[in-house]
Amino acid sequence: MGARVRKSPFFAATVAHGVTQFSAYNHMLMPTSYGDPDAEYQALTQRVSIWDVACERQVEVVGPDAPALVQYLSARDMATCPVGRARYTPICDHDGTLINDPITLRLSDDRFWLSIADGDLEFWARAVAVERGLDCEVFEPDVSPLAVQGPRADDTMADLVGEWARDLSFFAFAEADLDGIPLVVCRSGWSGQGGFELFLTDGSRGGELWDRVWEAGLAYGIHPGTPNPAERIESGLLSYRCDCAGSATPLELGLGRFLTLDRDDEFVGKAALLAERERGPARRLVKVSLSGDRLASPSEHPWPARDAHGSPVGEVRVAVWSPALGSNLALALVEASAAGSGFTALTPDGDELVATHLSFFGE
Repeated sequence: MGARVRKSPFFAATVAHGVTQFSAYNHMLMPTSYGDPDAEYQALTQRVSIWDVACERQVEVVGPDAPALVQYLSARDMATCPVGRARYTPICDHDGTLINDPITLRLSDDRFWLSIADGDLEFWARAVAVERGLDCEVFEPDVSPLAVQGPRADDTMADLVGEWARDLSFFAFAEADLDGIPLVVCRSGWSGQGGFELFLTDGSRGGELWDRVWEAGLAYGIHPGTPNPAERIESGLLSYRCDCAGSATPLELGLGRFLTLDRDDEFVGKAALLAERERGPARRLVKVSLSGDRLASPSEHPWPARDAHGSPVGEVRVAVWSPALGSNLALALVEASAAGSGFTALTPDGDELVATHLSFFGE
Protein backbone atom coordinates (compact mmCIF):
# COMPACT_ATOMS: atom_id res chain seq x y z
CA MET A 1 0.00 0.00 0.00
CA GLY A 2 2.96 2.30 0.42
CA ALA A 3 3.34 5.48 2.43
CA ARG A 4 1.28 7.80 0.21
CA VAL A 5 -2.02 6.77 1.80
CA ARG A 6 -1.90 7.26 5.55
CA LYS A 7 -2.54 4.53 8.11
CA SER A 8 -4.62 5.29 11.16
CA PRO A 9 -3.49 4.90 14.77
CA PHE A 10 -5.78 1.83 14.89
CA PHE A 11 -4.43 0.23 11.70
CA ALA A 12 -2.43 -2.54 13.41
CA ALA A 13 -5.41 -3.43 15.58
CA THR A 14 -7.71 -3.76 12.58
CA VAL A 15 -5.21 -6.08 10.89
CA ALA A 16 -4.92 -8.18 14.05
CA HIS A 17 -8.72 -8.48 14.16
CA GLY A 18 -8.99 -9.70 10.58
CA VAL A 19 -9.79 -6.72 8.36
CA THR A 20 -10.14 -7.89 4.75
CA GLN A 21 -10.79 -4.70 2.79
CA PHE A 22 -9.89 -1.01 2.87
CA SER A 23 -10.89 2.11 1.01
CA ALA A 24 -9.08 5.45 0.82
CA TYR A 25 -10.85 8.25 2.68
CA ASN A 26 -9.30 11.63 3.41
CA HIS A 27 -5.95 10.25 2.22
CA MET A 28 -6.13 7.51 4.87
CA LEU A 29 -6.96 3.80 4.79
CA MET A 30 -10.46 3.12 6.10
CA PRO A 31 -11.52 -0.47 6.88
CA THR A 32 -14.62 -1.45 4.90
CA SER A 33 -14.98 -5.17 5.65
CA TYR A 34 -13.95 -7.92 8.02
CA GLY A 35 -15.13 -10.61 5.62
CA ASP A 36 -18.60 -11.39 7.01
CA PRO A 37 -21.18 -8.66 6.26
CA ASP A 38 -24.00 -10.53 7.99
CA ALA A 39 -22.03 -10.92 11.23
CA GLU A 40 -21.01 -7.26 11.13
CA TYR A 41 -24.61 -6.15 10.60
CA GLN A 42 -25.88 -8.35 13.42
CA ALA A 43 -23.24 -7.05 15.84
CA LEU A 44 -24.13 -3.46 15.00
CA THR A 45 -27.89 -3.92 15.30
CA GLN A 46 -28.02 -6.42 18.17
CA ARG A 47 -24.86 -6.01 20.28
CA VAL A 48 -21.91 -3.62 19.92
CA SER A 49 -19.42 -2.89 17.17
CA ILE A 50 -16.02 -1.16 17.15
CA TRP A 51 -14.97 0.83 14.06
CA ASP A 52 -11.74 2.49 13.02
CA VAL A 53 -13.01 5.82 11.65
CA ALA A 54 -9.79 7.79 12.15
CA CYS A 55 -10.12 8.77 8.49
CA GLU A 56 -12.88 11.08 9.69
CA ARG A 57 -10.26 13.79 10.06
CA GLN A 58 -10.72 16.97 12.04
CA VAL A 59 -10.28 20.51 10.79
CA GLU A 60 -9.53 22.66 13.83
CA VAL A 61 -10.49 26.33 13.73
CA VAL A 62 -9.21 28.37 16.66
CA GLY A 63 -8.69 32.05 17.40
CA PRO A 64 -10.60 35.29 17.92
CA ASP A 65 -12.40 35.04 14.57
CA ALA A 66 -12.98 31.27 14.67
CA PRO A 67 -16.72 31.69 15.39
CA ALA A 68 -17.06 34.07 12.45
CA LEU A 69 -15.33 31.67 10.06
CA VAL A 70 -17.34 28.63 11.16
CA GLN A 71 -20.57 30.63 10.93
CA TYR A 72 -19.73 31.90 7.43
CA LEU A 73 -18.77 28.44 6.17
CA SER A 74 -21.86 26.68 7.48
CA ALA A 75 -25.31 26.72 5.94
CA ARG A 76 -26.61 25.94 9.43
CA ASP A 77 -26.50 28.47 12.22
CA MET A 78 -23.57 27.67 14.52
CA ALA A 79 -23.70 30.91 16.52
CA THR A 80 -26.31 29.38 18.82
CA CYS A 81 -24.38 26.14 19.38
CA PRO A 82 -23.16 26.03 23.00
CA VAL A 83 -19.75 24.84 24.13
CA GLY A 84 -19.77 21.09 24.69
CA ARG A 85 -22.24 20.39 21.90
CA ALA A 86 -21.95 19.34 18.27
CA ARG A 87 -24.12 19.96 15.22
CA TYR A 88 -24.44 18.46 11.76
CA THR A 89 -23.40 21.33 9.48
CA PRO A 90 -23.78 21.17 5.68
CA ILE A 91 -21.13 23.28 3.96
CA CYS A 92 -21.64 24.56 0.42
CA ASP A 93 -19.75 26.41 -2.27
CA HIS A 94 -21.00 29.72 -3.69
CA ASP A 95 -23.33 27.88 -6.10
CA GLY A 96 -25.09 26.13 -3.23
CA THR A 97 -23.48 22.76 -3.99
CA LEU A 98 -22.70 20.61 -0.97
CA ILE A 99 -18.92 20.25 -0.58
CA ASN A 100 -18.85 18.56 2.84
CA ASP A 101 -21.16 17.73 5.73
CA PRO A 102 -19.12 17.62 8.93
CA ILE A 103 -20.20 17.23 12.50
CA THR A 104 -18.93 20.45 14.09
CA LEU A 105 -17.91 20.28 17.75
CA ARG A 106 -17.64 23.50 19.75
CA LEU A 107 -14.81 22.93 22.22
CA SER A 108 -14.71 26.49 23.58
CA ASP A 109 -15.99 29.91 22.59
CA ASP A 110 -13.25 30.27 19.97
CA ARG A 111 -12.25 26.67 19.19
CA PHE A 112 -14.01 24.17 16.92
CA TRP A 113 -13.43 20.79 15.31
CA LEU A 114 -15.06 20.09 11.97
CA SER A 115 -15.24 16.30 11.79
CA ILE A 116 -15.28 15.99 8.04
CA ALA A 117 -16.54 13.65 5.35
CA ASP A 118 -14.21 12.70 2.49
CA GLY A 119 -12.81 15.95 1.08
CA ASP A 120 -10.11 18.56 1.55
CA LEU A 121 -12.21 21.00 3.55
CA GLU A 122 -9.15 22.27 5.41
CA PHE A 123 -7.88 24.07 2.32
CA TRP A 124 -11.29 25.56 1.55
CA ALA A 125 -11.56 26.87 5.11
CA ARG A 126 -8.05 28.30 4.99
CA ALA A 127 -8.77 30.10 1.73
CA VAL A 128 -12.01 31.60 3.02
CA ALA A 129 -10.29 32.74 6.23
CA VAL A 130 -7.54 34.50 4.27
CA GLU A 131 -9.96 36.03 1.76
CA ARG A 132 -12.04 37.51 4.57
CA GLY A 133 -9.05 38.62 6.64
CA LEU A 134 -10.07 36.60 9.68
CA ASP A 135 -7.79 36.17 12.68
CA CYS A 136 -7.80 32.42 13.28
CA GLU A 137 -5.78 29.27 12.64
CA VAL A 138 -7.04 26.42 10.47
CA PHE A 139 -5.19 23.09 10.61
CA GLU A 140 -5.54 19.32 11.03
CA PRO A 141 -4.85 18.34 14.67
CA ASP A 142 -3.72 14.97 16.02
CA VAL A 143 -7.26 13.70 16.57
CA SER A 144 -8.51 10.27 15.49
CA PRO A 145 -12.03 8.96 16.17
CA LEU A 146 -12.82 5.39 17.17
CA ALA A 147 -16.52 4.51 16.99
CA VAL A 148 -18.43 2.31 19.44
CA GLN A 149 -21.89 1.65 18.00
CA GLY A 150 -24.87 -0.57 18.75
CA PRO A 151 -27.50 -1.30 21.42
CA ARG A 152 -24.83 -2.32 23.96
CA ALA A 153 -22.61 0.70 23.31
CA ASP A 154 -23.84 2.42 26.48
CA ASP A 155 -22.95 -0.60 28.60
CA THR A 156 -19.54 -0.86 26.98
CA MET A 157 -18.77 2.81 27.51
CA ALA A 158 -20.04 2.81 31.10
CA ASP A 159 -17.64 -0.02 31.88
CA LEU A 160 -14.85 1.78 30.02
CA VAL A 161 -15.04 5.37 31.28
CA GLY A 162 -17.78 5.41 33.91
CA GLU A 163 -21.54 5.68 34.29
CA TRP A 164 -21.43 9.34 33.25
CA ALA A 165 -21.23 8.22 29.62
CA ARG A 166 -24.86 7.07 29.80
CA ASP A 167 -25.93 10.62 30.64
CA LEU A 168 -24.43 12.22 27.54
CA SER A 169 -27.24 13.45 25.32
CA PHE A 170 -27.09 13.21 21.54
CA PHE A 171 -24.24 15.32 20.11
CA ALA A 172 -22.99 16.21 23.59
CA PHE A 173 -19.35 15.52 24.40
CA ALA A 174 -16.90 15.62 27.29
CA GLU A 175 -13.17 15.23 27.79
CA ALA A 176 -11.95 12.06 29.46
CA ASP A 177 -8.65 10.62 30.63
CA LEU A 178 -8.57 6.84 30.33
CA ASP A 179 -5.55 6.00 32.49
CA GLY A 180 -3.48 8.53 30.60
CA ILE A 181 -5.13 8.07 27.18
CA PRO A 182 -6.61 11.49 26.31
CA LEU A 183 -10.09 11.44 24.76
CA VAL A 184 -13.07 13.52 23.84
CA VAL A 185 -16.14 11.28 24.15
CA CYS A 186 -19.11 12.29 21.99
CA ARG A 187 -22.50 10.64 21.66
CA SER A 188 -22.49 10.42 17.89
CA GLY A 189 -21.70 8.05 15.05
CA TRP A 190 -22.67 7.03 11.54
CA SER A 191 -25.42 4.57 12.44
CA GLY A 192 -28.97 4.67 13.65
CA GLN A 193 -28.23 2.24 16.47
CA GLY A 194 -26.82 4.75 18.92
CA GLY A 195 -23.32 4.95 20.25
CA PHE A 196 -20.23 7.06 20.71
CA GLU A 197 -17.20 8.39 18.95
CA LEU A 198 -14.00 8.48 20.98
CA PHE A 199 -11.80 11.27 19.66
CA LEU A 200 -8.27 10.16 20.56
CA THR A 201 -5.98 13.19 20.91
CA ASP A 202 -2.68 11.29 21.00
CA GLY A 203 -2.23 9.11 17.94
CA SER A 204 0.56 7.12 19.58
CA ARG A 205 -2.02 5.54 21.93
CA GLY A 206 -4.27 4.04 19.23
CA GLY A 207 -3.49 0.40 19.93
CA GLU A 208 -4.03 0.87 23.65
CA LEU A 209 -7.39 2.54 23.16
CA TRP A 210 -8.62 -0.17 20.80
CA ASP A 211 -7.61 -2.87 23.29
CA ARG A 212 -9.33 -1.11 26.19
CA VAL A 213 -12.58 -0.73 24.23
CA TRP A 214 -12.37 -4.35 23.09
CA GLU A 215 -11.91 -5.60 26.66
CA ALA A 216 -14.84 -3.51 27.88
CA GLY A 217 -17.07 -4.81 25.10
CA LEU A 218 -16.32 -8.53 25.43
CA ALA A 219 -19.13 -9.03 27.92
CA TYR A 220 -21.55 -7.53 25.39
CA GLY A 221 -20.51 -9.46 22.29
CA ILE A 222 -18.31 -6.82 20.68
CA HIS A 223 -17.32 -7.42 17.05
CA PRO A 224 -15.03 -5.47 14.71
CA GLY A 225 -16.96 -3.62 12.05
CA THR A 226 -17.03 -0.68 9.69
CA PRO A 227 -19.49 2.03 8.71
CA ASN A 228 -22.29 -0.23 7.50
CA PRO A 229 -23.62 0.39 3.97
CA ALA A 230 -26.99 -1.27 4.59
CA GLU A 231 -27.78 0.02 8.07
CA ARG A 232 -26.92 3.61 7.24
CA ILE A 233 -29.40 3.67 4.32
CA GLU A 234 -32.04 2.00 6.47
CA SER A 235 -31.42 4.72 9.07
CA GLY A 236 -31.38 7.59 6.57
CA LEU A 237 -27.74 8.68 6.85
CA LEU A 238 -26.06 10.46 3.94
CA SER A 239 -22.71 9.37 2.55
CA TYR A 240 -21.08 12.37 0.91
CA ARG A 241 -19.51 11.54 -2.49
CA CYS A 242 -21.16 8.12 -2.49
CA ASP A 243 -24.68 9.55 -2.65
CA CYS A 244 -24.08 12.78 -4.50
CA ALA A 245 -20.59 12.87 -6.09
CA GLY A 246 -20.01 16.49 -5.14
CA SER A 247 -22.60 17.84 -7.58
CA ALA A 248 -25.81 18.09 -5.55
CA THR A 249 -27.31 20.67 -3.23
CA PRO A 250 -28.50 20.08 0.33
CA LEU A 251 -32.09 20.71 -0.80
CA GLU A 252 -31.82 18.00 -3.46
CA LEU A 253 -30.43 15.65 -0.83
CA GLY A 254 -33.25 16.19 1.65
CA LEU A 255 -31.14 18.13 4.14
CA GLY A 256 -33.39 21.18 4.33
CA ARG A 257 -34.08 20.74 8.04
CA PHE A 258 -30.37 21.22 8.72
CA LEU A 259 -30.20 24.59 6.92
CA THR A 260 -30.78 28.01 8.47
CA LEU A 261 -31.50 29.96 5.29
CA ASP A 262 -33.48 32.83 6.81
CA ARG A 263 -30.85 34.01 9.28
CA ASP A 264 -29.69 37.62 8.95
CA ASP A 265 -25.98 37.01 8.44
CA GLU A 266 -24.37 35.90 5.19
CA PHE A 267 -22.85 32.48 4.57
CA VAL A 268 -21.31 30.75 1.59
CA GLY A 269 -24.02 29.68 -0.85
CA LYS A 270 -26.89 31.57 0.81
CA ALA A 271 -28.16 33.38 -2.28
CA ALA A 272 -28.07 30.23 -4.40
CA LEU A 273 -29.87 28.15 -1.78
CA LEU A 274 -32.59 30.77 -1.26
CA ALA A 275 -33.19 30.89 -5.00
CA GLU A 276 -33.35 27.10 -5.19
CA ARG A 277 -35.79 26.92 -2.32
CA GLU A 278 -38.03 29.38 -4.16
CA ARG A 279 -38.08 27.43 -7.45
CA GLY A 280 -37.79 23.94 -5.96
CA PRO A 281 -34.89 21.50 -6.34
CA ALA A 282 -34.35 20.04 -9.81
CA ARG A 283 -33.54 16.59 -8.42
CA ARG A 284 -34.37 14.55 -5.34
CA LEU A 285 -32.56 11.82 -3.48
CA VAL A 286 -34.99 8.96 -2.95
CA LYS A 287 -34.91 5.67 -1.09
CA VAL A 288 -36.18 2.79 -3.21
CA SER A 289 -36.42 -0.97 -3.07
CA LEU A 290 -35.05 -2.88 -6.05
CA SER A 291 -36.34 -6.08 -7.56
CA GLY A 292 -34.10 -9.04 -8.31
CA ASP A 293 -31.96 -11.50 -6.42
CA ARG A 294 -30.05 -10.48 -3.32
CA LEU A 295 -27.09 -8.27 -4.22
CA ALA A 296 -23.90 -10.04 -3.25
CA SER A 297 -22.15 -6.81 -2.27
CA PRO A 298 -22.83 -3.06 -2.33
CA SER A 299 -22.70 -1.49 -5.77
CA GLU A 300 -19.38 0.13 -6.63
CA HIS A 301 -20.52 2.53 -9.37
CA PRO A 302 -23.70 4.49 -10.13
CA TRP A 303 -26.30 2.73 -12.28
CA PRO A 304 -28.40 4.55 -14.91
CA ALA A 305 -32.03 5.15 -13.93
CA ARG A 306 -34.71 5.23 -16.63
CA ASP A 307 -38.41 6.00 -16.65
CA ALA A 308 -41.14 3.82 -18.16
CA HIS A 309 -40.34 5.20 -21.63
CA GLY A 310 -36.65 4.35 -21.35
CA SER A 311 -35.58 7.98 -20.94
CA PRO A 312 -32.76 8.74 -18.48
CA VAL A 313 -33.94 10.35 -15.25
CA GLY A 314 -30.80 10.13 -13.09
CA GLU A 315 -28.74 7.55 -11.27
CA VAL A 316 -28.97 4.89 -8.63
CA ARG A 317 -26.09 6.10 -6.51
CA VAL A 318 -25.74 3.06 -4.24
CA ALA A 319 -27.53 -0.27 -3.92
CA VAL A 320 -27.19 -2.93 -1.23
CA TRP A 321 -29.06 -5.84 0.33
CA SER A 322 -31.11 -4.70 3.33
CA PRO A 323 -31.52 -7.30 6.10
CA ALA A 324 -34.19 -5.16 7.75
CA LEU A 325 -36.35 -4.99 4.63
CA GLY A 326 -35.46 -8.38 3.21
CA SER A 327 -34.92 -6.82 -0.21
CA ASN A 328 -32.42 -4.82 -2.18
CA LEU A 329 -32.33 -1.19 -1.06
CA ALA A 330 -30.97 1.79 -2.95
CA LEU A 331 -30.59 5.54 -3.00
CA ALA A 332 -31.23 7.24 -6.33
CA LEU A 333 -30.63 10.84 -7.32
CA VAL A 334 -33.26 11.49 -9.97
CA GLU A 335 -35.19 14.29 -11.63
CA ALA A 336 -37.81 15.73 -9.31
CA SER A 337 -40.58 14.76 -11.73
CA ALA A 338 -39.58 11.10 -11.47
CA ALA A 339 -38.79 11.02 -7.76
CA GLY A 340 -42.24 10.07 -6.55
CA SER A 341 -42.81 7.28 -9.05
CA GLY A 342 -41.08 4.08 -10.01
CA PHE A 343 -38.28 3.67 -12.51
CA THR A 344 -35.80 1.02 -13.56
CA ALA A 345 -32.11 0.68 -12.78
CA LEU A 346 -29.69 -0.82 -15.28
CA THR A 347 -26.97 -2.91 -13.62
CA PRO A 348 -23.47 -3.43 -15.06
CA ASP A 349 -24.59 -6.95 -16.05
CA GLY A 350 -27.39 -5.52 -18.16
CA ASP A 351 -30.23 -6.48 -15.81
CA GLU A 352 -33.12 -4.07 -15.41
CA LEU A 353 -34.26 -3.86 -11.80
CA VAL A 354 -37.59 -2.29 -10.93
CA ALA A 355 -37.28 0.52 -8.39
CA THR A 356 -40.22 1.05 -6.04
CA HIS A 357 -40.41 4.38 -4.22
CA LEU A 358 -40.15 4.10 -0.44
CA SER A 359 -39.51 7.66 0.70
CA PHE A 360 -37.78 10.90 -0.08
CA PHE A 361 -34.41 10.89 1.65
CA GLY A 362 -34.52 12.97 4.80
CA GLU A 363 -38.27 12.61 5.30
